[in-house]
Amino acid sequence: MWIKRIAVTGLLVVAAMMVARPAHAGDTRADALKRASDAMTVLKQIEMAPDRAIPRDLLRHAQAIVVVPNVIKAGLIFGGRFGRGLVSIRTADGTWSNPVFVTLTGGSVGFQAGVSATDVVLVFRTRHGVDSLLRGKFTLGVDAAAAAGPVGRNANVSTGTHFKAEIYSYSRSRGLFAGVALDGSVLRIDYDADAAVYGPDITPRRIFEGGVRNVPTPLVDFRDRLEEYTAL
Repeated sequence: MWIKRIAVTGLLVVAAMMVARPAHAGDTRADALKRASDAMTVLKQIEMAPDRAIPRDLLRHAQAIVVVPNVIKAGLIFGGRFGRGLVSIRTADGTWSNPVFVTLTGGSVGFQAGVSATDVVLVFRTRHGVDSLLRGKFTLGVDAAAAAGPVGRNANVSTGTHFKAEIYSYSRSRGLFAGVALDGSVLRIDYDADAAVYGPDITPRRIFEGGVRNVPTPLVDFRDRLEEYTAL
């Protein structure tokens, strides 16, 4: 009986987190720009991290990078996560695009209790996942092969059978990055945040292709930080 009660409680915690969170966060321009500033802080932490950091070589050859600051994970037996972030893609001339806003959601089953917040970074090695995301959403491990990313500034990700994933995922806590398995998590375009910042009826493809003007400073700073950290 007590196990059933714990399971029900866990489901209620996750349901409350997943339903209530989108209702008040990230839909206004101010919230979205704050999210961009937080994401840039995460990028700064990549450079400041010691040896347990995302490999430079992986970042330099990335086709897209997603940064989701303050991902909330909560649960009791049944767990879930929710976060809002940004994604930029590598353009045809090798520079980084203006960022598009995204959400990250996912669930898990197993012994867990409590609530925590971590920063999540997804590094895309191919354009396959990006193309899926442009259709509105995609699921890690289903629409694109995903794996917990290797750590260490000089880690070699060009060889080895376990370095063949299309997407590598990381979480950051207390300043250190670690590979984290996010299979089953869903990445979606956050159309409300895009509209709040870029204007109504602006598509993700148009943002990626540079078809927007008067890009707010926090988004320009995010793009420029990517340029700095991924320069070949």
